[in-house]
Amino acid sequence: MTDKQGIIILMADDDDDDYLLTQKALKQSKLLNTLCRVKDGEELLEYLHCEGQYSDPVKYPRPGVILLDLNMPRKDGREALKEIKSDPDLRDIPVVVFTTSKAEEDIYKSYQLGVNSFITKPVTFEGLIGVMQTLGRYWFEIVELPNQNERNSE
Repeated sequence: MTDKQGIIILMADDDDDDYLLTQKALKQSKLLNTLCRVKDGEELLEYLHCEGQYSDPVKYPRPGVILLDLNMPRKDGREALKEIKSDPDLRDIPVVVFTTSKAEEDIYKSYQLGVNSFITKPVTFEGLIGVMQTLGRYWFEIVELPNQNERNSE
């Protein structure tokens, strides 16, 4: 994943409309990153551990960034975040909470669990495009992410 354009964004969100709008906003933002999706915390952890339907690492590559909704069925984002950040094999993946919640408790708890950023979903599509452009600039142009090839050769 040395090519910053090739970084996979894994979105964990059960809302189809939010996923489609995020996908469209990424295209409008001219970000060339691939957006993959899971619909709940259970699927997210299966994807990250290459289990079940996600067992093919070529088809389901390790993400460079996770966009995590807090309110999902089966296992919510808070539980998934806690598991990701407590797992030595996963904790280096940046996690951005991307949710409708503005609750101070959710913000505080997310940072306590190790989230890298907390973003409240904008209410307009134009706002979403702006967030995707900023996210893209920050995570894919400014920040140096760990090279997974280096990590895998240890």
